[in-house]
This record gives sequence, C-alpha cells and structure tokens, in this order.
Amino acid sequence: MPSKLIIALDFPSAEQALAFIKPLSPDTCKLKVGFELYVSAGPSFVQSLVEQGFDVFLDLKFHDIPNTVASACRAAAKLGVWMMNVHASGGEKMMMAAREALAEFEYPPKLIAVTVLTSMDQSQLQGIGIDQEPKLQVKRLANLTAQAGLDGIVCSAQEAEMLRAELGDDFLLVTPGIRPAGADIGDQHRVMTPEKAITAGVSYMVVGRPITQSDNPQQVIDLINQAS
Repeated sequence: MPSKLIIALDFPSAEQALAFIKPLSPDTCKLKVGFELYVSAGPSFVQSLVEQGFDVFLDLKFHDIPNTVASACRAAAKLGVWMMNVHASGGEKMMMAAREALAEFEYPPKLIAVTVLTSMDQSQLQGIGIDQEPKLQVKRLANLTAQAGLDGIVCSAQEAEMLRAELGDDFLLVTPGIRPAGADIGDQHRVMTPEKAITAGVSYMVVGRPITQSDNPQQVIDLINQAS
C-alpha cells in the first residue's frame, strides 16, 4: 500500500534538504515543499525531487484573482508535482479557475484547498472577523471546495471524521499537525497522533519536525507507516 506520509521539508536551503532525503525512498514517503524552501531553492529543486521519483506536494497556498491563480497552477503543474494547493477563502471562482487550468494536462496534479490553518484557534479567527468556531469554518470551506470540483482539502485531523461523513470516501483530507505520541506540538494548536488520524479518516498525513529533527528519521518514518 502506498505511504500516506508526506514529509514537510522545512529546511532553509536545497543543500540541507537534499542531504536529509538522500537515504530516503519514494516508496516510504512523499515530500512537501513549502514557501521557505521554494523561495530559497527554486523550481529546479522541485523538479530534481520529481526526477528522483518522489511524489511532491507543492505547498504554496495560491490566493489571488482567478486568472493569476490559474496561471500559477499551470506553471506549477509543468514541474511535474503530484499535488498543489490554493486557499479556499479565495472563493469558488478562483478554485474553479485553478481546476480548469490543471485539466489541460494529460496527468493533472491533485488540487486541494486550505481551509483553516492548524495554527489558528477561535480567538485568532475572531481577530480577522470570522466569528465562528474553527470546526464550523472548516466545514463551510470544505463544502465550497467540493462544490468547486477540487480533489480535497487541507484540514486538521480533528475535523477529519466530521468531514469524511460529510463529503464521502473519495474526497482527500490532507492533515498537518500530526505528532507521534510524546512529540513536541510546536506552534500547532490542533494536533493528533498518526494512529488516531488514520482512524478518523485522514488520507495523507503531513509531518515535519518530528521527522526532520529526529536523531533517527527513518525509525520515525517506519513507525508512522506502520500506524497507517
């Protein structure tokens, strides 16, 4: 069974990231490239990961007018990435434009949308004018994403069971904030262990520091894969 683990390459440079992934196998994990590494290393770095056989989740959270987001998604797809994302709060028209841009490709990447960042709690949502529990805001944006025809969403594992029941088995639930038992939660507020996440219906688990800062990354990877 393909691994449900996506390792977040939270490194400041291509050199550090490449040194980390050198002993890893594409059979045991997928890789996520976010803002810092993408800005530092560029598109060629992403292509190098693809050429090594890794499924790459390009986590740039596009959020702009529909035409701009469609163009960005089109450019990202040319890198050969497996999955990319946009912000659901950009609205249905923006998400549909992104989906239509990717439909031009013979093998389009998966397209998912960010709902509520896992670092945000209710007080932070209120601070930006959203007077609603994170769970309800996630549900609203998840339904909007499904309506726009995207493949799934980024969400907290704590919302996974509710969303799986709401949106069916084929809708992807990609969850950061996954922490093996005993790991430091860092700046994440809504976290869950891999075992509980899989039981809740998560499709893919994003794990960064518990693996990348571990003394034995392969051991942590194996433990997470065993849990799923």
